Amino acid sequence: MNVTLTVNGEPRTAEGVRVHENLLHLLRARLGLTGAKNACEQGECGSCTVRMDGRAVCACLVPAGQAEGADIRTVEGLAGEDRLSATQACFLRAGAVQCGFCTPGLLMSLGELLDEDPDPGEDVVRERIAGNLCRCTGYQKIVEAARLAASRPPGA
Repeated sequence: MNVTLTVNGEPRTAEGVRVHENLLHLLRARLGLTGAKNACEQGECGSCTVRMDGRAVCACLVPAGQAEGADIRTVEGLAGEDRLSATQACFLRAGAVQCGFCTPGLLMSLGELLDEDPDPGEDVVRERIAGNLCRCTGYQKIVEAARLAASRPPGA
């Protein structure tokens, strides 16, 4: 089957998609977008998180066919041509990036949160990232980055 969707604002078609393929495989193998990572393949780690029609989802759990007509945003679509998104810049500033494996999923999850609540408290941030596993930072720097991003004026 063919799957037509919008990825990072660009119409894309993946041809010959098999019934058992998931959105993660479609993005990585067919469209060359490797930001979402393949780790647990069970929706437990959050490393494959992307936004589908504005909602953070584990791409490993979404059958590729269900993405037909969807608007998908991946970590590759966060930054502008010449600058990082506010959340990406805050991750760097706060030292929240270590090995980087979990970072794309965390950025996508936190992006959804900041769109919904531009000034979430620490408990809300921790609740939202509970589905994103990180083995390097201990989460404190990630929470600091999210709070820093929340304190920035829109567009900064």
